[in-house]
This record gives sequence, structure tokens and C-alpha cells, in this order.
Amino acid sequence: MIRMLRYLLLAVLAIVLVTIALANRDAVTLEVLPANLAAFAGVEWRLTVPLYAVIFGGIIAGILIGFVWEWFREHKHRATAATRTKEVARLERELAVMRDTKPDQSDDVLALLDKRKAS
Repeated sequence: MIRMLRYLLLAVLAIVLVTIALANRDAVTLEVLPANLAAFAGVEWRLTVPLYAVIFGGIIAGILIGFVWEWFREHKHRATAATRTKEVARLERELAVMRDTKPDQSDDVLALLDKRKAS
């Protein structure tokens, strides 16, 4: 059911994008700098492309900028998760060593952990 809904959504999105592309086929000229500044700098880079390419390029650039922004923003969370994962692994190894070397069940904490693991 969800798969069919996803395919339906993708089909509608494709139809909308093709319609936008067909409606905006006129060529536009993109310039790197405004005319006055380009004349002053001596740089006149121009590119003539269809308008739909500009629209879709803007959408793709916005999505990529958003992904990169979120990746940098979430770096601290990934670093904390990696640190905690290493700490958990170290504590599990330490607990395994303590379980293997224990002569009896005199440690209350280990007894609780063993009881919890058994159930």
C-alpha cells in the first residue's frame, strides 16, 4: 500500500516537473556580475540556458546546501554518539572481565546484572 502511494507521488511529481519544463523552455541569459560591475572588472561571463534549467538548478542547489548545512550542524551529535559507543564497548569488555574473574556472586551490582540478563 505504501509502495503504491510512493509510486503515485513520484508519478505526480514527474508530471509536475515535466509540465514546468515544457512551460519554461525560453532561453534566458545568466550573467555572473551586474552589467556595470562586469564592465568595471572586465569580466563578462554569460551563459544562455532554458529557464527550466535555472529553476531546477536552483532547487538542486538549495537541497544540496541544506544537506551540507545539516551535516555540519549534526556533527556534534555524531561525535557524541561515537564517543558513547566506544565507552559502552569499553564498559561491556570490563564487565565481561569482571564476570569471568569473579569467584562468587558477592558483588550486588553484578548479581543484579546477571539476574536481569537471565530474564
